[in-house]
Parts: sequence; structure tokens; C-alpha cells
Amino acid sequence: MSNSLTLFSRRIGHDFAQPELLELALTHRSFGGRNNERLEFLGDSIVNFVIAEDLYQRFPQAREGQLSRLRARLVKGQTLAELAREMDFGDHLRLGSGEMKSGGHRRDSILADAVEAVIGAAHLDAGMETARARVLAWYAERLEAIDLQDTQKDPKTRLQEFLQSRQVALPRYEVISVEGEAHAQTFTVECHVDILDEHTQGIGSSRRHAEQQAAARALGRLDPRGGRS
Repeated sequence: MSNSLTLFSRRIGHDFAQPELLELALTHRSFGGRNNERLEFLGDSIVNFVIAEDLYQRFPQAREGQLSRLRARLVKGQTLAELAREMDFGDHLRLGSGEMKSGGHRRDSILADAVEAVIGAAHLDAGMETARARVLAWYAERLEAIDLQDTQKDPKTRLQEFLQSRQVALPRYEVISVEGEAHAQTFTVECHVDILDEHTQGIGSSRRHAEQQAAARALGRLDPRGGRS
């Protein structure tokens, strides 16, 4: 396995005993006959099951419809593509020349399929428990932030709407620090809200995650019913 893929496997948290599985998982159909479509099919089922199981255990009072909406939000292509960008999947995809020229390494559908394919590959390489651990690790911050009270809107959106409804200036987000190496950074962000005496902070593996956490804490102070402190 190349040095690049070795570093990538560390970034995603699994050292492949069969590196050819990782290479296949990152191979788009435009690259050639052997591609990641079958692994994507397998990984899709695993991601859906692991997220469903976690939500079932996390929200024992939730109704079936609520759980279904939460799962759909977490496993949709846009969310999977966000995960891929956070772990630099695009830098390691094997694409045909046409897809490469058209920016396929940035396309949501290709990135989302690659995430599912890598989960499928991890399952074949080391078993279901390893695949489960990767899904839960990659989704950890999103699972912690999810809220039954609002299954559609994230904390930043809810905070903005809360302030707009009261004709208060919109929140401002400021990056306080970025620590760690490029492939494993930790962001600390402050959320500034005019009607709060103190700024709230969030910490995450991406600026987006840190902002969401800071927004959730601000909303929790402003509206305990609609936020998480």
C-alpha cells in the first residue's frame, strides 16, 4: 500500500490487513471494470443498520417515525459526503480521466458512495464489529448533537431562527484555535450572541462541528427547551 493510503487508513481509523480492499473501495466505476459499487451496496446496509441500532438505544421513548426521520437525516448522501470531506476522501479516489477533469472528487454522490464502500471493505477485512466501530466513530459528534425535538434543523439554523424571531442580530462565529496536524486537527470556535453575557465555545474535528456545538450551547442558554447546553 502506498504511503498516501497508509496515512489515509490511519486517518479513517483502520489499518487494512487486505489493502487491496481499501483501494477497491476508493475506485469509482469510471476508473475501470473493478470498482466500488458492490462494496458500496454492502456498506450502505451496514451504515443504515448501525445508525438505526444506535438511535434505537439512544432514544428509548422515540416513535418509529421519529427514528426513521433521524436515520434518514444521518445517512443521506449530503451527510456522507460531509464525512468524506472531513477525512479527505477526495484526495484518494481513483477516477477515470473524464470524472477527474469534471471535479468528480468533489461530487457529493461519488464521495458518499466511497464512504459506504470503505465501510463495506472494513467489514470484509476485519468483521462487523470493526465496521460498526468505524461508523460510530465517524458519526460520534453528529450522534451526540442530534435532538428529537427538531429532526430537520441543525443547531446553527435553530439558533439563527430563534434570534431572527426576536429581531436580534445574527450570531458571529470566531475560530479561537486550530491544533494538531493537518490530517487530525481540533478546532475551537466561539459563538458571539449579543443578548448573552458570555460567549459559548465548541470543539470539534472540523470548523463546522465546532460551530454547531457552540451554537447548540448558545441555544441551550437562550431556550432550554430547544437547545442542548
